[in-house]
Amino acid sequence: MPDGSGEGGAARAAVLDDRCAGAPRGPAGDAFEQIGAVADAVLYEGYLLYPYRRSSPKNRVRWQFGVLLPRDWVERDGPVTPGISGSADSWYQQTECLLRARDADAVVRVRVRYLQMQDKQIEAACPDGEHRPVESLRTADGAAHLSFEEAVPRESELALPLKELTGSGRTALVAAAAGTDTEPLPDGAGRTVRRRRQVRGAVTVVAEPLAPELYRLRVRTENTGEAADPDAPRGEALRQALIATHTLLGGDGVEFVSLIDPPEALADQARGCRNAFTFPVLGGAAQEGSTGAAVLSAPIILPDWPQVAPESPGDLHDAAEIDEILTLRTMLLTDEEKAEARATDPRAAQIVDRVEAMPREVFERLHGAIRSLTPAAPPADRPAWWQEGADDGLSPATDTVLVDGVRVGGGSRVRLRPRGRGADAQDMFLAGRTAQVAAVFHDVDGSVHLAVTVDDDPAAELHGWYGRFHYFRPDEVEPLGPAGPPGPGRPLRPQPPRPPERPAGRPEEGRFDGRP
Repeated sequence: MPDGSGEGGAARAAVLDDRCAGAPRGPAGDAFEQIGAVADAVLYEGYLLYPYRRSSPKNRVRWQFGVLLPRDWVERDGPVTPGISGSADSWYQQTECLLRARDADAVVRVRVRYLQMQDKQIEAACPDGEHRPVESLRTADGAAHLSFEEAVPRESELALPLKELTGSGRTALVAAAAGTDTEPLPDGAGRTVRRRRQVRGAVTVVAEPLAPELYRLRVRTENTGEAADPDAPRGEALRQALIATHTLLGGDGVEFVSLIDPPEALADQARGCRNAFTFPVLGGAAQEGSTGAAVLSAPIILPDWPQVAPESPGDLHDAAEIDEILTLRTMLLTDEEKAEARATDPRAAQIVDRVEAMPREVFERLHGAIRSLTPAAPPADRPAWWQEGADDGLSPATDTVLVDGVRVGGGSRVRLRPRGRGADAQDMFLAGRTAQVAAVFHDVDGSVHLAVTVDDDPAAELHGWYGRFHYFRPDEVEPLGPAGPPGPGRPLRPQPPRPPERPAGRPEEGRFDGRP
């Protein structure tokens, strides 16, 4: 492998790039297509944020997830610290998951997807026939044209016989060539020049046998390029980066095991998987069970079987937001703001155009949907939540609940044991950690949840002060002792500190009028 950045020899495999996107892929291709909408959301998450204008401060700091930069740039101040968070810059990304294969001729398929940064430079025509770069240019037809950083989607695919992946595995190049495209503007006003630098990378795939028909599959993607300037600012280094990098895994004659909710017999092997700057989940059509035909390993933590809501008419590049809110806000942009968004990026123009043309019935579907209803009876010893007196006698800070014969409440210390199936992906990373209970909350459906702060969380005291807790059911914790006395060390929403007294006649700092 070039640059000595990985292990193994040259891959004996079919290597496809984005020019081969239409090639037949068989069963694995079908599974990949089912993940497609979620994978595209990962690819463009944070690409351009509301209000979708170049002038917006939030769109001046770009590319926050799955960024693989040249190693000499990333480690100029020391080695990177491995973790599953894909929001940290790195030079590599590693996925490990469990794979079952009952077919001696099983084939593993790996698709690596990322964005290649592309500079869009507007150049105005000069009288002498030359061109000069400008930040913006308005042509005779009234259209505005803005310089900006765009991105081109890239992907490479490997088809590898499983029996060839044991030992040192196989390594293949992942690369995007440099290039320049020029497009004239109307009436000879100038031109748009799009430039891309070469991106160099490699992917190594190894299968470690654990038991008959069971393997630990490791996929490691690295940026193997050398920074043009190791001391350059991040915005410059991004031109050589793999951006929003994520991996799709599938195959023929194989199935993958959930790391979030593995079968009990494979729990130890699942805990032995080490993922860096990414995390794998089962992908495809939502279903029951702990195995599936495909995996999506993304720099954003997702649950098994992630789905894009069917009511969503299109990507808004901000999955942390609500479609209805972003759509309403985009509708309320002024004509000038919409014109700037359209000139900023073609994907922003698509969002603005889609919102403006959205039929009423499509918009109404964004208001919400009920996927399922679970019957719940109110506790027999108190009125229903909507009746007067339903909250009488409840005190979250002092109430207790019986867990394994031990009274647990504010001040109790517990060990977190999130349930397997159906647990939140974030909760699973807290399994086995110790925590302190801040409060006992009774829900309107009659269930009970414990609000906790994690002991080794450096921000635990701050979370307790603000009331930002993790919530677990009583059957998801193991008591480490009885409930403490009232008034635990991390109080439930304490009063904020009073500001210091200021001398009489002295203006308050932060005011500009000098008035008290």
